[in-house]
Amino acid sequence: MRKKQTTDKRIIEDTLDRLYSAHRTRREAGYWRLLVLYFVTSAIVSISANSAGSVIIAGINLNIYSFAGVLSSVANICVILLAVYYGYRGFLTGLVVLTVQLPIILFSTFARGNLNSLPGVFGNILAIIAIIFIYFNNKKILDYQAKIREVAVTDLMTGIPNGFACDELINALVSRKERFANVIIDINGFKNINDTMGFEAGNKVLMIIASRLKDLAESGTSGTIDFVGRTSGDEFSLLIRNFDSEEDLKKSLELYDKEINKKLSIMGYDFFISASIGYSIYPDDGDTIDRIISNSNVAMHEIKHLNSSNHILRYTADMSSDEKAIKTEGLIRSALENDTIFFMLQPQFDMDHKLRGFEALARMKDTEGNIISPGEFIPVAEKAGLIDKVDSAVFKKATAFIGEHIRKDGSSVVLSLNVSVRHLMKKDFIDEISALLKESGIPASQLEIEITESVMIESIDKAMDRINTIHSMGINIAIDDFGTGYSSLNYLSKFPANLLKIDKSFIDQLGSSERFKQYVAGIISLGHTMGLDVISEGVEENVQLETLREIGCDLIQGFIWGRPLLPEDASELLKSSKS
Repeated sequence: MRKKQTTDKRIIEDTLDRLYSAHRTRREAGYWRLLVLYFVTSAIVSISANSAGSVIIAGINLNIYSFAGVLSSVANICVILLAVYYGYRGFLTGLVVLTVQLPIILFSTFARGNLNSLPGVFGNILAIIAIIFIYFNNKKILDYQAKIREVAVTDLMTGIPNGFACDELINALVSRKERFANVIIDINGFKNINDTMGFEAGNKVLMIIASRLKDLAESGTSGTIDFVGRTSGDEFSLLIRNFDSEEDLKKSLELYDKEINKKLSIMGYDFFISASIGYSIYPDDGDTIDRIISNSNVAMHEIKHLNSSNHILRYTADMSSDEKAIKTEGLIRSALENDTIFFMLQPQFDMDHKLRGFEALARMKDTEGNIISPGEFIPVAEKAGLIDKVDSAVFKKATAFIGEHIRKDGSSVVLSLNVSVRHLMKKDFIDEISALLKESGIPASQLEIEITESVMIESIDKAMDRINTIHSMGINIAIDDFGTGYSSLNYLSKFPANLLKIDKSFIDQLGSSERFKQYVAGIISLGHTMGLDVISEGVEENVQLETLREIGCDLIQGFIWGRPLLPEDASELLKSSKS
């Protein structure tokens, strides 16, 4: 088993090498051909340099020794190519043959008085200098590339492979049709550690758990071939192979569960951690990469929701809201492929009923042309890992629409785009937003990105880095669904936001509860203290509107003044707001 596990790790490394290294094809035959060509041309050079004969070519009488320089250059090129394409081996070979040849050329030139070989001396010395320069220059490049490769596939905080490495390994396994279990491990109650002890303690917990999982995977104790990675904030991925039965697989998973459950001590406190573990088996539970990853996530969320003493659960078809979710996912994929995702715009007004801007909302239709509720297809898109594609489709169309109005009539409205956590964390997100500004012509000051508090659960450092970059571009930042997150007050003071959005669930209670009125008033006061404008969404009744006006709300969004509009209706509203 130990030997097989070592072999498997080599396979994993080979997969990563192909993906992340500046890999050159080094054919064994090519090495020997260059070496043979070098010796053959060198031998011919030696013979021709000492020859007094001549040949007639195209009616011209040429001395044979005149060909020595040409062939010497060919020989040197062979040595240089060895250094370029075969690394240390090629460099060492070239250095040895050139160093050995140099005294021979010097003897032929000076001892025998054959000055025809003098260019060969300088050519030989220059070739030595060239291959030394090439080798050390290439070594610097390869060392740098190795560092880049390491960063690309490694989670910097824990030191184990990251989500990208896990995805690529899954790709490799699926392409080889190799049976494996994809396991998602989510730490239970992790946000409570961050809330009570701070992010430093939370990070230490993650590092210890990562180390335990890695040590167990590499020990071979489980009897299976295991690969561990960290895919997001408090979520780990485990790929397991070489299990003969599901019973064997469960035994391996139980070992990991016990390892996580062991007490850990941090900053003078003892923690007892548990995890929700969901898994699916390829190809039994899914025959595509997206399906196997999605199903593992479904199983993980199901066992977390059940909150039972058993923390391990395999995916079954009935967990996916049966056929309806599968059908909806199919509709989403089809809509993305056919570019039929569309958008509607919900107006936002100040308290004097002056149009402030619009929030872009994703919409799609079923096969019969009926609009599917966002509450139905958005969660499915999130589970299936398609939400970022849905976001992008809406972003592109909505910015093009508003950008055209800005160019035509100089409209000053703000377009608000609601970005998902998955989308924000994509490595090309900033490039995408920059491209949208350029293509649409929308000034950065008239674009707003809405971000929910839950984004901080994914990765506080990465999220803040992205948000600060967006803000530095001049784009407005809105905190969406404020009051429903887990650590609002902890990071609000550091959050470079312009706008606070109060969640509809609080607005719904305004007319019936003094307590909720005071709660909303407190949020508005907090927002103003932090220098933020405050908008209430979901305003549908006059009593809500008047209460919000009374307690100092700046902006509103809701059915009372504006339902979501199709682009043509939004155009009419823009025209009327200018008059």
